[in-house]
Amino acid sequence: MTRKHKILILFLILLVVVPNFIEAQQSVPKVTLGVQGSEDPKDFVLSMKIVALLTILGLAPSILIMMTSFTRIIVVFHFLRTALATRSTPPNQILIGLALFITFFVMKPVFSEINSEAIQPYINDNIEQKTALNRAKKPVKKFMLDQTRQKDLQLFVNLRGEGAPANPSELTLSTIIPSFVISELKTAFQIGFLLYMPMLMIDLIIASILLSMGMMMLPPMMISMPLKLLLFVLVDGWNLLVESLVQGFI
Repeated sequence: MTRKHKILILFLILLVVVPNFIEAQQSVPKVTLGVQGSEDPKDFVLSMKIVALLTILGLAPSILIMMTSFTRIIVVFHFLRTALATRSTPPNQILIGLALFITFFVMKPVFSEINSEAIQPYINDNIEQKTALNRAKKPVKKFMLDQTRQKDLQLFVNLRGEGAPANPSELTLSTIIPSFVISELKTAFQIGFLLYMPMLMIDLIIASILLSMGMMMLPPMMISMPLKLLLFVLVDGWNLLVESLVQGFI
């Protein structure tokens, strides 16, 4: 018997013996997913809480975008990058990351109030789930109402066909959220216009100088973009822009 035959026989023996040995020593865990009956109603309540939590986690990106300061910040950053004509610099990942951290900074008082008034009492079984949700809504609604224009609120109140409540805090989130979003977009566009104006003036001046010198084949962007960057750095643009954005929510 050659060496190759011996190795082949040994390999076949291992294939037969090793699985049987493992099966004899220990059982392999099996994961199942199903619906089973239960006599305790608390089991059903716990399952529904898990489903609700998973639903909230799935909607977390929309909640972050539509109910916080993230919308205004990221739109302004996009206008800034376009006005500087730097194309993809800074990259989207950096702008989104910076917008997220500024959003967390701005929303920290709101998150802290939600944690102290709703989450912690609910975890400690001091309040029910419905009460916790109602308490969590209050600081969020207050934040959005403080940033929402009366005209935008009135628009969605009229579209819904309901009379205006005596207190704006009595409005539902389905009315406040779209009003808040269009108010944030309008504010972001106003800031974007102010960012564009000095950059546009630089473009016009450079284009006029090149045209008067007869250098029509030279793209004005090649000259104006370094000047835009120099102006933005000299005035400490990032510091001024972020300071203005944050103070706009305070």
